[in-house]
Amino acid sequence: MAAVNCHFYKLSRHLKPSRPSFTCSTSQPSQNNIKVIINGAAKEIGRAAVVAVTKARGMELAGAVDNHFLGEDIGLLCDMEEPLEIPVVSDLTMVLGSISQGKEVGVVIDFTDPSTVYENVKQATAFGMKSVVYVPRIKPETVSALSALCDKATMGCLVAPTLSIGSILLQQAVIMASFHYNNVELVESRPNAADLPSPEAIQIANNISNLGQIYNREDSSTDVKARGQVIGEDGVRVHSMVLPGLPSSTQVYFSSPGDVYTVKHDIIDVRSLMPGLLLAIRKVVRLKNLVYGLEKFL
Repeated sequence: MAAVNCHFYKLSRHLKPSRPSFTCSTSQPSQNNIKVIINGAAKEIGRAAVVAVTKARGMELAGAVDNHFLGEDIGLLCDMEEPLEIPVVSDLTMVLGSISQGKEVGVVIDFTDPSTVYENVKQATAFGMKSVVYVPRIKPETVSALSALCDKATMGCLVAPTLSIGSILLQQAVIMASFHYNNVELVESRPNAADLPSPEAIQIANNISNLGQIYNREDSSTDVKARGQVIGEDGVRVHSMVLPGLPSSTQVYFSSPGDVYTVKHDIIDVRSLMPGLLLAIRKVVRLKNLVYGLEKFL
């Protein structure tokens, strides 16, 4: 696998101040490899992505962008055996400019936050690069704006509410079951209460709403708080638990008289998201517009 060597130089304090110099050189280049830039590389998921992309066939890590650990080698930051000679930098445009000079296929992975994702994708698009966006709580209006941007530029972008293949399979199973059961409740656990109910729970509830079913008719009008929050208009109840130490878990219970059907999925480690990420990278290079959701490629 070809390697991209990037160097970050800081000028001496005795010299006239200037912008740091960032250079990239490629040894044993391969025209077929996808050049991947990870924006948010110092985050837990970003570090897992660095390792996954480095080991993946047909891909090369071409840049690591973050506002933390500036100048540090991303390979050492990820506890890899050897340095990758790719420093963490904060200037996405600088990295995009260095990579785009080779006119090779490039993908920017965005792990940042809802407030910056539009500008990040806009920059990547300006340099002719596709984007994979995994930003929880991204707003619908942001997705609409990104879709318009990508349509105008004829540039691919994949916005993934989840990168977990297991989570997508759970959602597909839930949709199938919803046609056969009139009672459904969702129980989830997360390590903190920052995003509750979770985007996944909201998506599941929305997926099985407006299918002609009214769920939990027997107590659809109850206002007892312990019965959970109703999501959507069809009575889907969600119970969210905050239990540090437990994995991020989603369980959906369906029932009818004498019958209980349960679908469950746990995320124990962020590495479980990497197969979905690699799939997203390989699929987005063929896109010429925005696609929402990884499930379209399973």
